[in-house]
Amino acid sequence: MSSAVWKVLGASLLTTVGSLPVFLLATQSVPLRRELGFGEQRFGIAVAAFFTAASLVAIVGGGVADRVGPRVSTMVAGVLSTLGGVGVALLAHGWLSLVVCMVVLGSANAAHQLTANLAMSRSIPAHRRGIGFGVKQSAVPVAIVLAGLAVPTMTSSLGWRSTFWVLGGVGAIVLLAGLLAPGPTRSTARPVRRAGLDAPPVGALLVVTAAIALGSAAANSMGSFIASWGFEVGLTPSQAGGLMAAGSALNVIGRLLTGALADRRHGRNLPVVAAQMAIGGVALLAVSLPGVASYVLASLVAFAIGWSWPGLFLFAVVRVGREAPAKASGYVQAGAFFGGATGPLLFGMAVDAFGYETSWRIAALVFFLAATLVLLSRRMFLTDLAARPPRVQLGYGGGRGRPRWTTEGP
Repeated sequence: MSSAVWKVLGASLLTTVGSLPVFLLATQSVPLRRELGFGEQRFGIAVAAFFTAASLVAIVGGGVADRVGPRVSTMVAGVLSTLGGVGVALLAHGWLSLVVCMVVLGSANAAHQLTANLAMSRSIPAHRRGIGFGVKQSAVPVAIVLAGLAVPTMTSSLGWRSTFWVLGGVGAIVLLAGLLAPGPTRSTARPVRRAGLDAPPVGALLVVTAAIALGSAAANSMGSFIASWGFEVGLTPSQAGGLMAAGSALNVIGRLLTGALADRRHGRNLPVVAAQMAIGGVALLAVSLPGVASYVLASLVAFAIGWSWPGLFLFAVVRVGREAPAKASGYVQAGAFFGGATGPLLFGMAVDAFGYETSWRIAALVFFLAATLVLLSRRMFLTDLAARPPRVQLGYGGGRGRPRWTTEGP
């Protein structure tokens, strides 16, 4: 268990380092834009460049990570973070150079996420992976907190570039950790078979990508605008901030609890994800009602349940990823990156066009559509398991003492 704990902590640190650059950019946007001389529209493009690069690299790089293994993938992630962080600190003297550096850092983010997913899927005991992925996905709020703390500490005294120097230094530490890591063992090495890797069905993964893109779009829109709507319905800014803090805490607890419960059953995780998304949709419908009591209760439910599925979703797809867990998780990460980038942008446009009430209802419909696609992807995975049994026997369909179904041998 001590080894598993260290692996989970390491994966969480990789997730934090990969996610940190875009939050540093967001929290320091005012001094950064003032020095480099561009407005909010170009700033939005720089943020979009980060997520677009992450999405593309996640799709393409997943299969590569499966082949080269976690050690090499860690070194690649460290190199990209070092180049991107130092690049922003040293070379970003205009908008275009900043965008180029954000593309590098977005690629680094994808490499960090894929490395963390691959390492956990190959080294964490199967009965602990659910809670492991829950802890890993809880690292993203930690990155937000760190970026927020950087402003009153380093930025105010040393300037915004100092935070990216530190990011480059952390990337170098990641590279060093990869260099010093032991070579692959029988338990961590990629499966070597004459027929190649036993890969998951691409069709199901594409549906997964669409589902998590929609779910992330709705969830991140909620996280971005829920406080502003709270002020509209009658809360003070401090009360809305307190609600956000409480919701974030419940969100972390929900992710951990969801992962722990997943470890107590054999599969049937995607229906739980779909149910959580559906509850999120119902909560957003209640949020759209202009009343303080309904707003507060529905917001807490949306955070605690409606957004507690990312770790479980990732765990579920990696579990059926056969011998290519990084490739499978790459589709999940790509969809999450794309939805996280486009959701708040489109929601803001909807608010300008239709108002908050209608926009919340649209976001609820997006949640419901995402839940439907999750169930469709599950059906596709089950069909593929029956038609193409994996090389390693897999129990699925739920059940606590034993799985409801078990795949036959290849």
